[in-house]
Amino acid sequence: MKWLRSVLLPAEGSQYARQVDDLYMFIVWLSVFFFVLIAGLLAFFIWRYRRRGPDEVTPHITHNFKLELTWSIIPLILVTILFVWGFHGYVSSVVPPKDALEIQVTAKRWLWEFEYPNGSRTINEMRVPVGKPVKLIMSSADVIHSFYIPSFRIKMDVLPNRYTQTWFEPLQVGTHVLFCAEYCGRAHSDMLAKVTVLSDEDYRKWLEFGDETSEQMPLKELGAMLHESRGCDTCHSLDGSAGLGTSFKGVFGTRRRLADGQSVEVDENYLRESILEPQAKLAAGYQPIMPTFQGLLREREISALIEFIKAQR
Repeated sequence: MKWLRSVLLPAEGSQYARQVDDLYMFIVWLSVFFFVLIAGLLAFFIWRYRRRGPDEVTPHITHNFKLELTWSIIPLILVTILFVWGFHGYVSSVVPPKDALEIQVTAKRWLWEFEYPNGSRTINEMRVPVGKPVKLIMSSADVIHSFYIPSFRIKMDVLPNRYTQTWFEPLQVGTHVLFCAEYCGRAHSDMLAKVTVLSDEDYRKWLEFGDETSEQMPLKELGAMLHESRGCDTCHSLDGSAGLGTSFKGVFGTRRRLADGQSVEVDENYLRESILEPQAKLAAGYQPIMPTFQGLLREREISALIEFIKAQR
């Protein structure tokens, strides 16, 4: 029943989601059937075998071979069906097609980084073509994370110092939410991303030319968008409040004390260096946890972030 699926489950965003939902709904209806059966039999037995008088004695029944055989064989058949069905779904989820598009996924506190076959990279947004299998080869740059897209019904741990993989085939153009489902530290709840499913033509254009919208935006507006989409807002506030990183409020043009005891003026060159080589001149009192954005940002995007920071008065 489609209406029940829509109530119990998110929309199906991938081919694999249908397999998971079919098994899930089978288990739901099987549970409902046995609940009604057992509750009904319990009510019937209470009424049928109630004590009718003070001298009534319950018959001494030791066993019923046919009944015992029935309630042993039927559950055995059912759990065997569930095992085979579930194992088939598991194999489907871990064995991608040979022609699958490969995307490298790197999890970092607290963002997702995606690298495509042509060398393009994105942060906190994965773009994929519709109707094509996509294989994800995943690793972590720090702690254990968990890659979870509810609408695709896929979840896989992402571990440091080794690779894990999963795959999916998106069914239609649209946007889906990506979560980290493993507690990974203070900003774990902010480690969100989105999966944008494009038509095959739009995907090829994006790989070749990038996002046309961002190219037409004023630098300050583009910087504001990047501050959120690239995960800067998880550590750098705009209101002067303390965070895992320095606040951007009123920072431009000031002098900053560094972890090595020296000081430096916060100008365009310092901001650029901090974006590309964040450990080169670490601010005093902060941990070296910021990942490098070298190769992840186009020159215009770097300039946009600098203009955005300069505008925070």
